[in-house]
Amino acid sequence: MIFKNISKSKLTLAFISIVITFFVWQQGLRDSLNRPSVSFDISQKEQEITELSVQSIPVNLKKFFIINDPVDQINKSLSEVSFEQLTERNKIIRIITSESNDSIIYKNISKDFENKNFKFLIDEIEKKSIKNTYNPNYEKFDLFKGDRFLYHLLSKKFDFDDSSLITKSFSSKMFFKLLAIRLIPLLTILIGSILALKILWNTISLKKYGWKEIKSLDLELIDMVLLIAGGFVVLGEVVSPLFSISLVELFSKNISNELSQSLKIFFGYLFMAIPPLGIVYYQIKSLNGEFTFKKDYLHFNFLPIKYAIIQGIKGWLTIVPFVLLISLIMNSLIDNQNGSNPLLEIVLNNNNYLSFILLFITTTLLAPLFEEIIFRGILLPTLSRDFGVILGIIVSAFIFALAHLSLGEMPPLFILGIGLAITRIASGSLFSSIIMHSLWNGLTFLNLFLLRI
Repeated sequence: MIFKNISKSKLTLAFISIVITFFVWQQGLRDSLNRPSVSFDISQKEQEITELSVQSIPVNLKKFFIINDPVDQINKSLSEVSFEQLTERNKIIRIITSESNDSIIYKNISKDFENKNFKFLIDEIEKKSIKNTYNPNYEKFDLFKGDRFLYHLLSKKFDFDDSSLITKSFSSKMFFKLLAIRLIPLLTILIGSILALKILWNTISLKKYGWKEIKSLDLELIDMVLLIAGGFVVLGEVVSPLFSISLVELFSKNISNELSQSLKIFFGYLFMAIPPLGIVYYQIKSLNGEFTFKKDYLHFNFLPIKYAIIQGIKGWLTIVPFVLLISLIMNSLIDNQNGSNPLLEIVLNNNNYLSFILLFITTTLLAPLFEEIIFRGILLPTLSRDFGVILGIIVSAFIFALAHLSLGEMPPLFILGIGLAITRIASGSLFSSIIMHSLWNGLTFLNLFLLRI
């Protein structure tokens, strides 16, 4: 029997952890269906940047960057969503960009807005719809200068000059952002596809994978259950947030909501990592009688540093085309996928630079280090030892995808997990998969950063 030498207390703890994990994960996956897809916001932000960069796009390049009118595209996208489900800003944008001048559509709408500036705007738009020659006091629109795209739409609606805000230099800045948003993914996909084909050719021609031996700690599957279910989920995802959220709320009464939100995420991740890493520490210590940082228990294999970094970069470039392909397939099969990671929306709409730095550290440093230690440092080697490398890669990738509690993102996360596992085994270095994971998160973070206006 698998559990013949395991104490009853250990089995009991494992069983309770699995039961709690089942309920936590199934509830988390169900909740993810109620979260909107951030892809809608990303697409709209890109169209807004396109509109604001129009005057700076060279004439001979416009056909490549502007296929359809950006404002019409935004209106079309917003029209496909129930008006009640839109944010107040998007309701305003939809009303401004609507071709209808029927004053009836504005009746009783303003009372549903909490933002008093938007209420004022609804009244002005209604007056314009009733009398097309109506000329408001344009200085009142200065209230919206902080939202350049909205201000630009108002200038088109009420026919006033916005060049003091949408300057040539600002428009050029938007064009360079648009270039980066469009070209960086394309270059990454192109280079990654070439690398993937090269690796596939070498594998077929040499008839071998070229993977290095993967060594695991002398842990049992029951230890994996206690680590993932007990440490990662029960203590990390259920218990730890009670302390981290309380701590931040205690010291964040006089700071902005954006910074408070970022602090909760930052400290939430730190607190979540402590229990499972504590379990890893205890497991290694129980096996070796001591824990010494000088010993490379998890085979980080930092040296040679250049090799480890290059392998991480190659792994990242190679997996990008496959993850994006799966994402495109999912988008084509399922309209309006829900379940995006809420962190993506927070980054996309964040305008506080200190808050942004905290989110950057969390996503590109803390998350890759912590998750790689758990999933590729401990889980993958143990599963590979007991069930073979292929099954070890697949199962560890599935648990990795499942742990992110996002039903809509599970397929691409599963492919990413496979890529991270292969990089870990092919390079023989956990540090390489950490680099790869950090680059993946970093590319996502960069894209969201560029989309901020």
